[in-house]
Amino acid sequence: MTLEEAMADQAAWLNIWLPILMFGSMILPVVLLIWKPSRLAGLAGIAAGLLSFAAISWMYEQLGYVKLLGLPHVLFYTPVVIYFISRLRSGLLPKYAVWIMSASLVIILISLAFDYTDVARYFLGERTPLAVPAGFEG
Repeated sequence: MTLEEAMADQAAWLNIWLPILMFGSMILPVVLLIWKPSRLAGLAGIAAGLLSFAAISWMYEQLGYVKLLGLPHVLFYTPVVIYFISRLRSGLLPKYAVWIMSASLVIILISLAFDYTDVARYFLGERTPLAVPAGFEG
């Protein structure tokens, strides 16, 4: 079972949420590249997304579909959230960049609320895989 298949087998709301998450955490940061004052924030968002994707894919291969898969989001997006907030507070961003960064920030924060909860639950002992990759013998 691939990671995509494992995610598709989860609750229906997750199949609605994942495209929203992709839009807010990957597409909106690309748009931030338009304006010079928001370019670094856009690059930070894109880098966090790519690093998270790579780490989650690798972790899935090693552990299966466990709650710990939220850890890369926690590690890579928490600094992005802090940076986005600092940029938004600076007052130096164009109006449209503020709207886009704010929308991205809200979506990332919602995701992080789930991710922090899932990671905490994993470390508190909830380690049963929700799905196991094909050929996984862990």
